[in-house]
Amino acid sequence: MTYTDTIRSAMLFGSALLAAGAASAQTAPTHADVEYARADGEALLLDLYLPDERGAPLLVWVHGGAWEFGSKADMPLAALLPRGYAIASVEFRRASVGRFPAQVHDIKAAIRYLRAKAAEHGYDAERIAVLGASSGGHLAALVGVTNGHAELEGTLGEHRGESSAVQAAVSFFGASNLTTILAQSTPLGLRVREPALERLLGALPDQAPELAQLASPVFHLDASDPPLLLLHGDQDPQMPINQAHELDGAYRKLGLDVALIVVHGAAHGGAAFFDEERLEAVSGFLDRTLRPDRT
Repeated sequence: MTYTDTIRSAMLFGSALLAAGAASAQTAPTHADVEYARADGEALLLDLYLPDERGAPLLVWVHGGAWEFGSKADMPLAALLPRGYAIASVEFRRASVGRFPAQVHDIKAAIRYLRAKAAEHGYDAERIAVLGASSGGHLAALVGVTNGHAELEGTLGEHRGESSAVQAAVSFFGASNLTTILAQSTPLGLRVREPALERLLGALPDQAPELAQLASPVFHLDASDPPLLLLHGDQDPQMPINQAHELDGAYRKLGLDVALIVVHGAAHGGAAFFDEERLEAVSGFLDRTLRPDRT
């Protein structure tokens, strides 16, 4: 089986995620294929979904797919639109096109662009959360805890004077420590993660330890980091649940605002992460952190 076949077959474990997000596929973006920056001459695009009300908080969604596959069309949060949230689903450079930290540079450029365009589109630039699933969860957490990090901010886009800071972050079954992930992995996890990490970093983590640490949220925490919600299945064969426990523990050690929801019986993705119970939990976290006046 080729690397691509392995990744694609492994992603079938999360196919129910897309089914759970079917409502998203039926909800057309208010503004599709918006160019937020250019990298190496190529346009970087996002889709913007706007609720009826103005002044809504903004959710920035980062899709999964081993830092290589997936699409901004894979946006499973449409149920949060009628709850008064604007959503931007962001494309970023695939690892085969730009190695790390290209993906973080792109997402931070998107946030700066979105903050600059807040008045035009009617959402609140001071209430932004970043969310993602799998590799997108890793990127969301990393973006959340590295505001102002010179090496990770990048210089993309026309709005470099804007902040890329977020006020909350949510990671669905994402990585948090690339220096430990392989030692924690199942045989399936190794078949998926080793080639994915080589593509992302240009080497395995033990061959590029400084870069692996730079790419790991657990090594960037400080007292200024935003509230964080983690969701992870206790039967995940691809992304070890210890990744969530590591980040949860590191947050707690610093006395930061964090919550970990263990989805019992869940594997890597699936409908359980986006069912009514979990969406209520995510919505409650976002309400508490982004609009406490309503809670």
